[in-house]
Amino acid sequence: MPATVKRLTATGLTEVEYRASSLDDAAEFEPRFGVYTVSNTRHRTQTLLLDAHLDRLEDSARREGFALRYDRARLRQALRRMIEDSGYGDTRFRISAPGDRPSEMLLSIEPFQPPTPDIVQDGVRCITSADVARLNPASKASEWMHIRKQLAAARPTGIYETFIVDAADRILEGLSSNFYAIEDGELRTAGAQILAGVSRQVVMEICAPIIPLRLEAPVRANLTHFSEAFLTSSSRGIIPVVEIDGIAIGGGSVGIITRQLRAAYERWVANHLEEL
Repeated sequence: MPATVKRLTATGLTEVEYRASSLDDAAEFEPRFGVYTVSNTRHRTQTLLLDAHLDRLEDSARREGFALRYDRARLRQALRRMIEDSGYGDTRFRISAPGDRPSEMLLSIEPFQPPTPDIVQDGVRCITSADVARLNPASKASEWMHIRKQLAAARPTGIYETFIVDAADRILEGLSSNFYAIEDGELRTAGAQILAGVSRQVVMEICAPIIPLRLEAPVRANLTHFSEAFLTSSSRGIIPVVEIDGIAIGGGSVGIITRQLRAAYERWVANHLEEL
């Protein structure tokens, strides 16, 4: 099924001037000056922490130098209407706000494809790059959406994500995810110079009974000391990472702590879903 894209203006939902086969395809038509957020629905019209996504969208706009002018209840209604009219079932959606038209929103939806069972059970292979830098990491800016798409397209076959490494050799985050490593019995993830993902908020809440948390970016030179690793994003939840830069993490198998955290994450999500 193709993606559905609408423009939400003061007069309601209107058609856009283009057609797109997917959210990635639709991104090509969106302005580089703006902000966005991406999430998905479950049980067709239920979402997780949408207000947190919109809080971050507004904060990102302020960081980019403009203020959004929209009504949240109206946006929720418009998104729900698009989903109900689409016939997609569960949906992955993007809400984009052009910087030169802050009273408008671009709403893009496509059928949601959850992570495949083999990815969850076996984990993924990733790489790092010190050649990538975000000018304003705390902002989910549309410019980054375009840049990361090009970087992702250049990844070698079989590589799931690229993690950004800074000048101090610290692994900060992925192109579209947050990164975590378990080292010396602690869960470590960057506390600054990153986009604070909404799924990261959940991990920070549910990890306490399972493992101590340290907001400190793991160091790439210590890859061989990582007992486990994983990434998170709103659409994927927790995804185990079993290899980075050709180095096996935890013997190349998904670790028990990662499995426990993923189970706790899914329980938390199930208990906090809300209707649009």
